[in-house]
Amino acid sequence: MSVLSDINTALEPLGIPLETGVFKDDAPEKYIVIVPMADSFALHSDNAPGCDIQEARISLYAKGSYTKEKNAIVRAMLGADFTITDRRYIGYETETGYFHYNVDVAKHYEMEE
Repeated sequence: MSVLSDINTALEPLGIPLETGVFKDDAPEKYIVIVPMADSFALHSDNAPGCDIQEARISLYAKGSYTKEKNAIVRAMLGADFTITDRRYIGYETETGYFHYNVDVAKHYEMEE
């Protein structure tokens, strides 16, 4: 029950290099960085957590067009039962030559007993 593990599993078929936190190796033409953002509990009527909500940011970096990969990420996340909470073009990074696009996601996990 880990949002990072589930994101990795969902995005693996895309074949885009992926790291958590920061991309450590030499950056390829396109790559993804996943950053965990928040964990929260949804409360039910008895004030006990009913589910664990985990959120993360998926950052796509691409030299050149990123539209195909952005759409593939969105489809993969929706297909893996993630909620997309935000999608946003961050900008062009002149010092690196990469376009930067974020997809924020959340996943609800049932509480383990």
